[in-house]
Amino acid sequence: MPGEATGVLAEFAASLGFDDVPESVRGHCKNLLLDALACALSGHQGEETHQLEALAGALAQSSEAGIIGGGRLSLAGATLLNGYLITATTMCDVHRATMTHITPEVIPPALAIAERDGNSGRDLLAAIAAGCEVTTRIGNGLDYPEFRKRGWHGPGVLGPFGAAAAAGRLRGFDTDTMARAFGLAGSQSAGTYPAWGTPTVKFHQCRGALSGLMAALLAEQQFVATREFLTAKDGGLFNTYANGGRLDLAVGDLGKRWELEQIALRLRPSASLMQGMNTALFDILAQHAIDPAAVKTVRVTLPPMAFDMHGKLPVYKAKFEALISAHYTAAVILHDRSLTLAEFEPARYDDPKLRRFAEHQVVTRVDPSLTIVQTVVDVEMTNGAVHTVRSDHPKGSFENPLTRKEVEHKFRVYAKGRLPASAIEDVIAAVNGLEHLPSVSALMDMLSPAKRRDAA
Repeated sequence: MPGEATGVLAEFAASLGFDDVPESVRGHCKNLLLDALACALSGHQGEETHQLEALAGALAQSSEAGIIGGGRLSLAGATLLNGYLITATTMCDVHRATMTHITPEVIPPALAIAERDGNSGRDLLAAIAAGCEVTTRIGNGLDYPEFRKRGWHGPGVLGPFGAAAAAGRLRGFDTDTMARAFGLAGSQSAGTYPAWGTPTVKFHQCRGALSGLMAALLAEQQFVATREFLTAKDGGLFNTYANGGRLDLAVGDLGKRWELEQIALRLRPSASLMQGMNTALFDILAQHAIDPAAVKTVRVTLPPMAFDMHGKLPVYKAKFEALISAHYTAAVILHDRSLTLAEFEPARYDDPKLRRFAEHQVVTRVDPSLTIVQTVVDVEMTNGAVHTVRSDHPKGSFENPLTRKEVEHKFRVYAKGRLPASAIEDVIAAVNGLEHLPSVSALMDMLSPAKRRDAA
C-alpha cells in the first residue's frame, strides 16, 4: 500500500490499548522489560558508562526521570543514559531479522515519560508493545539484506521510530500526531557500520532512543513534519536506505501477527552472533567432563557474518574486543564453565594462559551453508577424542526461548550489589504483575538504592 505505510503504523501505535495486546505478547514484553532492567544494572560496570553519564548529565539541569540503578536526570538525560546502560555490557536483546537491539531504544523513553506523567503499568506495557512492534515492522520493511548491503546499522536508523511510538502512545497521540512524530524520527535516522568494533555502535542505540523522544515531544507541539516518511519517493526511508522496501512485511497482519515475539534475549554477555557458539560449548560441557588442560584444539565453524565480525580476533586488546572475540569467549567458557561479566574483567581476559589458549588453540572457520545463528563446535582432546555439537537455535532465541525463571535469575545476578535484596524481589514482582502496577514511578523508586534508603 504505497503512500500509506507510515499512516498505518501510526494508527496502530496511537490506538493500541492494553486489551489489544494478546496474553503471550504481554508475557514477552514483561520478559523484555525485566531483561532490559537486568542489562541496565550490569551496565554500571561498562567501560565507557562514565563518559555517557557525563554527556547525559550535561543535557539539561532537571530531574524528572530516574536512572536504572540510581540517580535522576532530565527526560533527555535519563533516556540517553538508560539506553546506554542497557547495551553497555553486550547482553541485551536482538531482533535477528534486522540484527537490531530493540529495548535500548524503546524502553528508556517509555520509562522516562511514564514515570514523569504517573502512567500505570498497563500503559507502560502497551507502550512497550507499540514501540517494539513498530521498530521491528519498519526494520523488516527495509528488506534487511539490501539495507545492510548499503552499510546501515539498524539501531540508530530504526530505534527513533520505536522510541517515538512508545512515547507517543503514553502521551495519548492521535494518528496524525503519531505520523508526524514518525516523520521527525525518520529525519534523525542514522548510523552505519564503520562504527563496528568501537563503542560507538552502542551509542547508536541510546542516541536512537533520544532521537525518538525528541521526535515525540516536538510532534506534540504541532511541529510540521511529513506524515509519510517511509515510502516518500524522494528520500523516504524504504527508497533511500533500501530499494523500495517490503511493505507487506511492514504492515501485513498488523496486530494479528506480532513481530516483537521474534526478539531474542541473551542469558549471558557476548555478541549476539556468538550465542550459537556459546550454546554449543555449554552443551558440550553438560555432556562431557572436559579438562581444559587436555584440550588440543577447539574448532568453531561460523556462518559468514558471524565469522567476519567475531572470528578474526585471536588477539584482543581489552574488554570490548574480548566481548566480541569468539576466540577468547570459547577459551574462557571451557576454562571457567561460566560466562558472566566476571569473565570480561582484566583479571580474567589478561590471564596469559587464556590469551595463549585463545590465540593458539581456538580455530575459527567459515561455512556459507550455515544460517546466521547456526554454529558447529568441535573440541578435540589430546587423547584423540572429538566432541562435536551443532547449535541451530541459540539459547534465548524465539525457537529456544529463555523462561521467565531464567530472566529472573539474570536480573538477580546483575542486581545483586546494586540493589538491596528486598528491592530485587520487589522489582521482579512488579514486572510480573505489571498490569496491576498503579504507577510506573513506584517501579523506578524500587530501582533506586537511594530511594530505598530514604524510605527506610
